[in-house]
Amino acid sequence: MNKLDVTEAIFAIKKEKGLSWQEIADGIDMSIVWTTSACLGMNSCPPAAANKLVSFLGLPTEAVAVLMEYPTKTWDQAVPQDPLIYRLYEVVGVYGDTLKEVIQEKFGDGIMSAIDFSMEVDKEENPKGDRVILTLNGKFLPYKAW
Repeated sequence: MNKLDVTEAIFAIKKEKGLSWQEIADGIDMSIVWTTSACLGMNSCPPAAANKLVSFLGLPTEAVAVLMEYPTKTWDQAVPQDPLIYRLYEVVGVYGDTLKEVIQEKFGDGIMSAIDFSMEVDKEENPKGDRVILTLNGKFLPYKAW
């Protein structure tokens, strides 16, 4: 098995059992965002999480080692066609320089970690249309001079 095989197996089991990502995350005691990303092959699972996921979903035991493999985080460099993913690109395209300026004004010269990082997706009901709330929480990493 490779990461693609495991991801396809997870999607098949998820569909067959009628599971949500939240139910899978709850079943392994991890966050929904991290669990979904790991199931998509974009994060490596620690041994305990890999074993819980394999047990919870009924995946073949060989999937444990695959889930623990370090991912190669690549994505298509073309602008995505999926409307939701495209809108996130649009947000970064329109507000990326603004975010960089504001973060660096508040913290100094550096970046926000995507390693020491968490993300939450929440829903806010609103009479004018429900709102999506994305919280990106990353450690600030200052650039060093030497």
